[in-house]
Amino acid sequence: MRRLRAGIVGGGAGSFIGAVHRIAAELDGQAEIVAGALSSDPARAAQGARDWFLARSYASYAEMARAEAAHPEGIDFVIVATPNDLHLPVARAFLEAGIHVVCDKPIAFDLPQAEALVVLVRRTGRLFALTHNYTGYPMVRQARAMVKAGAVGEIRKVLVEYNQDWLMDPIERGNQKQARWRTDPARSGISCCVADIGTHAFNLLESVTGEPVSSLCADLSTFVPGRALDDDANILLRLRGGGKGTLVCSQVACGEANALSLRIYGTKAGLEWRQEDPGVLVHMPAGEPRRILRAGGVGLEPAARAACRLPAGHPEGYLEAFATVYREVIADIRRVAGGEAPRQEYPTAEEGLRGLTFVARAVESARAGAVWLDL
Repeated sequence: MRRLRAGIVGGGAGSFIGAVHRIAAELDGQAEIVAGALSSDPARAAQGARDWFLARSYASYAEMARAEAAHPEGIDFVIVATPNDLHLPVARAFLEAGIHVVCDKPIAFDLPQAEALVVLVRRTGRLFALTHNYTGYPMVRQARAMVKAGAVGEIRKVLVEYNQDWLMDPIERGNQKQARWRTDPARSGISCCVADIGTHAFNLLESVTGEPVSSLCADLSTFVPGRALDDDANILLRLRGGGKGTLVCSQVACGEANALSLRIYGTKAGLEWRQEDPGVLVHMPAGEPRRILRAGGVGLEPAARAACRLPAGHPEGYLEAFATVYREVIADIRRVAGGEAPRQEYPTAEEGLRGLTFVARAVESARAGAVWLDL
């Protein structure tokens, strides 16, 4: 068995997420990034490839898809780490070349593009994974398993938050590359905050509870003067099973770094998880003391144990959770190559479509004066 060969489009100099994808893809020794089109600037792309010691560098993603499909040692999958407006064209080029795709979220620029991408994935029969990497944390897997097993009971209330402060000031007017494209409607789409981090919160909620959001009422704000897209959102949710919830996300929450949290309250128990202390899950059974479950520790469900790489007390974090998604994608690529059916334990194109549907409905609700809309 050989290591899989991977390529990456985007994610070069000035990108935070490109290096994260590379580390995550290679962490378990199952894959190696060997090719890339790291920038739309050929010189920057070539320099980035040298810095990453890649075997092959390309000036465009289209050239890369054609060449890798024909190469005797071509890539097995590609990583799409570009701004949102390029997700569909890049993914299309590789899917149609017969190459599996791992794409950063959100799945596409807008809802029609997301719908087109889902159709394309089904038509080509290639694997498509979306890196909602927070679902890869062991204690998120533990929470999901506990909800599924009935330990929480009937869900009554869910509170999910994702708060940051990095866009408190108009840094997009300077040289901050990440802020420039995320706040630009031509690159990001109809939303900044909700599309960028609200989709993570939404995916986490539905993934852990197993209950789809049936309707929402959204209040989106742009606090920084002159900014074209939202930087804060407060959204009321109704779940299909009858529970209620709130989703709060902000990129102007002073003092917050990466505060993603999930609280679930049911008829039997409550659960609480915070991304900034990811190895801990608080279990609050009715009428009993709180219980602290820890990654790698006792009392974990098989799905949580499988996501742990180290014994209890050895911290695992963001990169390992990201790598869990890659480990599962790589395992599926091997299964498909061997004639087996994929398990698809990671977020798929369908979940990506669901996420952009959420974004579209939230923006529509806010523009209409915070009305309730079906999801």
